[in-house]
Amino acid sequence: MFFSVVIPTYNRRLILEKCLRALTVQHLTNTQVEGYEIVLVDDGSTDGTLEWLAQHRQDFPQVVTYSQDHQGPAMARNLGVHQAKGDIIIFIDSDLVVTENFLQAHADALIAGQAQLQSDRLFTYGAVINTCNFDDPTSEPYKITDFSAAYFATGNVAIAKQWLEAAGLFDTQFQLYGWEDLELGVRLKQLGLTLIKCPAAVGYHWHPPFSLAQIPQLIDREIQRGRMGVLFYQKHPTWEVRMMIQMTWLHRLLWGLLSLGGHLNEKTLAPLLQWLIDQKRPQLALEIARIFLNWYNVQGVYAAYQEQAADPAST
Repeated sequence: MFFSVVIPTYNRRLILEKCLRALTVQHLTNTQVEGYEIVLVDDGSTDGTLEWLAQHRQDFPQVVTYSQDHQGPAMARNLGVHQAKGDIIIFIDSDLVVTENFLQAHADALIAGQAQLQSDRLFTYGAVINTCNFDDPTSEPYKITDFSAAYFATGNVAIAKQWLEAAGLFDTQFQLYGWEDLELGVRLKQLGLTLIKCPAAVGYHWHPPFSLAQIPQLIDREIQRGRMGVLFYQKHPTWEVRMMIQMTWLHRLLWGLLSLGGHLNEKTLAPLLQWLIDQKRPQLALEIARIFLNWYNVQGVYAAYQEQAADPAST
């Protein structure tokens, strides 16, 4: 097998360097792995990403670079898959820093899974650990909040290129934040692919420590996720998808109660959040902020759904 690690990036130059350097020092011990390439797709970055790569080309011999106007991760990943030489595609994000045995762990899990299932209809899903430690991201321990029940998510997944092509790749209608990978997962599940967990393939997902200045962007992202959730439901109108995108009376009731009908919001909770940040507990502050962020998301879902019902061409 030959791996193509497909990475879309947009204005992530600093953490991208750590991402790429970790991928250039992989230990491959299985003779069934012929090698790998890193297919980096720049989605219209304005932070000098391409210029920096050109200046440091000799440091990253496995990297091949493509670029496009800013069109979102779905389009970027599709471009990466089209250009990839490998028979196995590994998707990660450009703010993920992996361990030295990352590729080998995916290879071992793919081989073992195929032997167990007596089928190649499978993909492997590695572990993602969230961290705000930029200097040493791989030192972060696993936390209960790092658990994911997603069937297919592009933060750390390995899959045969043939199955991506059979499913039709990513739907480029998903141009705002969210759901393009899980929607593809629904189509992969319809093809009968089995998810094989691969906890030994660890990636550390870096994000800056939470601050109050991030809140407007986080709220906007939740509203975008709500709109894309409605698009997801349009394509797959099932109860399972409604649960995933939080378009149920249960979610409306849950986040309505927890946020006191929206009264616990970015303004009323700001003093508490800032106090926690000052106490060097930004992750706890973020978890509390999720109360109103999820409320915004649910409100966004229903607003987009009502807009779509009134004007089907609007979503």
